[in-house]
Amino acid sequence: MKTTLEHPTNQEEKYNKLATENAELKSQNAELKALIAYYENKLRLAQARRFGASSEKTQDPLQLTLDGFNEAEALVNETAPEPEIEEITYKRKKQKGKRAEDLSQLPIEVIEHELPEDERDCPKCGNTLHVMAHNTRNQLKIIPAKVVVEEHRQAVYSCRNCEKKATEVGDATIIKAPMPAPIIKNSLASPSAVAHIMAQKYVMYLPLYRQEQEWKRQGVALSRQTMANWVIRAAMDWLLPLYVLLKSVLLQSGVLHGDETTAQVLKESGREANQKSYMWLYRTSRDASRPIALYEYTETREADHPRKFLEGFSGWLHTDGYVGYRSISDVQTVGCWAHMRRYFEDALKAMPKNARPDSLAKIGEAYCNKLFELERKYDEQNLTPDERHAARLENSVPVAQAFFTWIEKTPALPKSPIGEAFTYAVNQREYLMNVFNDGKLELSNNRAERSIKPFVMGRKNFLFCFTPAGAHASAIIYSIIETAKENNLRPFEYLQYVFHTMPNILPSNFASLLPWSDSIPAHCIRPSPKSKK
Repeated sequence: MKTTLEHPTNQEEKYNKLATENAELKSQNAELKALIAYYENKLRLAQARRFGASSEKTQDPLQLTLDGFNEAEALVNETAPEPEIEEITYKRKKQKGKRAEDLSQLPIEVIEHELPEDERDCPKCGNTLHVMAHNTRNQLKIIPAKVVVEEHRQAVYSCRNCEKKATEVGDATIIKAPMPAPIIKNSLASPSAVAHIMAQKYVMYLPLYRQEQEWKRQGVALSRQTMANWVIRAAMDWLLPLYVLLKSVLLQSGVLHGDETTAQVLKESGREANQKSYMWLYRTSRDASRPIALYEYTETREADHPRKFLEGFSGWLHTDGYVGYRSISDVQTVGCWAHMRRYFEDALKAMPKNARPDSLAKIGEAYCNKLFELERKYDEQNLTPDERHAARLENSVPVAQAFFTWIEKTPALPKSPIGEAFTYAVNQREYLMNVFNDGKLELSNNRAERSIKPFVMGRKNFLFCFTPAGAHASAIIYSIIETAKENNLRPFEYLQYVFHTMPNILPSNFASLLPWSDSIPAHCIRPSPKSKK
């Protein structure tokens, strides 16, 4: 049998080809493994967001010290002893007078229970009994809502003597008794009815269709369309002037917080019903003597919207990282360290539990926790803005600088949760460091997130607005209600007072109705809870 030997050149070509294919397969295999790990992390993160706790409190934080921050590697020391924890247990006794304190802000209706006159004789000696003491029992009494038709009858007066002498129409004296102007002319709407509908929808998140059912149970056929007309009309006629006044005060602040979230409006001209619109939130900082929270509805998320709204404002603006805020003249944006920490928390949630303790995500989270720990100490010490600024320069800035040094020296896979955290840190570094430039600034933008949450909660119940007019009205109403709450007012009582008063005063006096005005009646003010010793 004759055999043929293959030429060495062909063998080398085949070898090289196989080697190349092998290298390509290894590379593809590595990419697929990384992709699988990425999607596994995403799945764990999605499950954690859906089923896990939503609190931002972290457990078992890696303790950081201020020593050795020039070298980030000094933070990791597996042989370092754990701090000793003293466990304290105690039994808590029921507080005396706790119930009375809880009920102290409520009106009291005293119901006397006494013996009839003919039963007040002593059964032993016959003498008259006297009251030696009272046994008391407290219970809550609920007075359900009641709908009453309020009929305003205006007396019209005339002079009979002038009537006899009158020769032409109009000569007789006719005088009408003063009567308050209505909130909406030729309508059943009253200040209390409109305030109730607004409070139910924007404070209790009760949609109009469910309010319609409740009105029907009360025997009143009040359609959701009628209620929507009342809400929009009252908002644009009476609440909009207050909104304008509040905005003028807001823009005079030196520090603001901003945030935005999506909204859906069904009937927008030239747009699909499922296209995203936006609700923006601008509010004052913690040091503001007159707290304000204003909303604005827009069809898009373009940067031109915050630029127009903040025209005339100059100072610091806390944001969550959206680039649209950065192009506003005379405004310096401040990043949010709470958002930075959430990236590391998400990276922790995305990885298997056995890989978490010594992970990069745990170290990054620990840096952020240290900054928030220092902020809590500053709060406990009641530092002034200048004192806080000095304390931050001494204690907080070294932590932040060490954090970014660690980021620069530590490699991370781009397509991974920890890689996303690192990318966010690098991109936001300038804005995250801005918080240390002024003691009035805050480490996070959580203040804005808390203020926009009422709209988010309402959105879960309402799902959408029908028209842009309704969305604009909602922005105005949310602004007035949330600002009232910030100033410790009762929303329903305050709205009712506004709707009763505004139609009967001059526009030049509208400023007297702002939430912090001394003219606000006492029944609109929510009693402050007693401070705990």
